Amino acid sequence: VQLQASGGGLVQAGGSLRLSCAASGRTFSRYHMGWFRQAPGKEREFVAAITWSADDTYYTNSVKGRFIISRDNAKNTVYLQMNSLKPEDTAVYYCAARLGGLVPNTPVDYDYWGPGTQVTVSS
Repeated sequence: VQLQASGGGLVQAGGSLRLSCAASGRTFSRYHMGWFRQAPGKEREFVAAITWSADDTYYTNSVKGRFIISRDNAKNTVYLQMNSLKPEDTAVYYCAARLGGLVPNTPVDYDYWGPGTQVTVSS
């Protein structure tokens, strides 16, 4: 599966952005999907994930209550709605796919990655 993230940009603190990740292929609905981010000089970190069926979602503590992950399997797309953005949310955001099994929060456990999209939050 090929992934392409979009929707990044520059926003003031307190603002919102919605990231999209479009997937190619007819088996998108079989994949758990995750969002990760990487700030300069830091390791890539888990942000959110959603099961293939959208029955369960997972978030890192720092974004709980502010970010919402969702998916539309008919459109082969996963979304990350980001609200109340903070300067510390500034990073390159990546979407990733994992076929089956548990929903991990570690980058190494995902099978496919797309190029990232830059999110910059100004104070």
